[in-house]
Amino acid sequence: MSDTASNTPTVVKVGSAAFGNHLPLALIAGPCQLESRDHALEIAAALKAMAEARGIGLVFKASFDKANRTSGSAARGLGLESALPIFAEIRERLGLPVLTDVHAAEQCAPVAEVVDVLQIPAFLCRQTDLLLAAARTGRAVNVKKGQFLAPWDMRHVAAKVTEAGNPNVIVTERGASFGYNTLVSDMRSLPIMAKVTGGAPVVFDATHSVQQPGGQGASSGGQREFVAVLARAAVAVGVAGVFIETHPDPDRAPSDGPNMVALADMPALLDELLAFDRLAKARPAA
Repeated sequence: MSDTASNTPTVVKVGSAAFGNHLPLALIAGPCQLESRDHALEIAAALKAMAEARGIGLVFKASFDKANRTSGSAARGLGLESALPIFAEIRERLGLPVLTDVHAAEQCAPVAEVVDVLQIPAFLCRQTDLLLAAARTGRAVNVKKGQFLAPWDMRHVAAKVTEAGNPNVIVTERGASFGYNTLVSDMRSLPIMAKVTGGAPVVFDATHSVQQPGGQGASSGGQREFVAVLARAAVAVGVAGVFIETHPDPDRAPSDGPNMVALADMPALLDELLAFDRLAKARPAA
């Protein structure tokens, strides 16, 4: 498939954030996994202040279970039962919409009671029962494109959600497998996914795109220094949002530390991306 012209863009509203390929950039950000209540609230409050200062829509993200860790002994998170009250508190206390991953169909309904976006992990993006269960909650569904899929294959993934009666689908690019322990981001995939999904909002996952799956033997590596490089490129192409995992001390994080952005570095990165976004969306759409 070579035609990359965009269809009429759609808008997915999540709390005060609005995701649309023609709209100002929105942000999905937070730590890789929930480590504690206080840790999550600290990061969420800091991100809220950054977002409000810049007028950017924000969705807080964190995983209650990192179910696809390289090693069976790796830290996975707090688990569903402990995480749900934390997600609810972030929504109620800080007024932030929340996103988290779901891994099984039976998780969707209870998770949807306290979060605003159900995220389908890349490795599970073709799991029909999971997609349908997420869609039927009525919550927005963010589907990460599998590292093994071509961008035009996302038309079928998005259709499973919309044909279940839920129009609120977002699709996220996070790189494609390229040899061993390496991902590559093809910026052509961004307008292609927008077109083949009928204008669904497209998000670029800047931190997982620099991940090196299994690159440290028993854990994944990453190249944090390239997060800003790829994020600038994606925003220059034109996207609805960026997905960035962040942590006060990434080198001490229990998962994905090598590809997470230090929380202190987020303001400068956001300022840069917003400038690129204004420039990209000031020109006529391709």
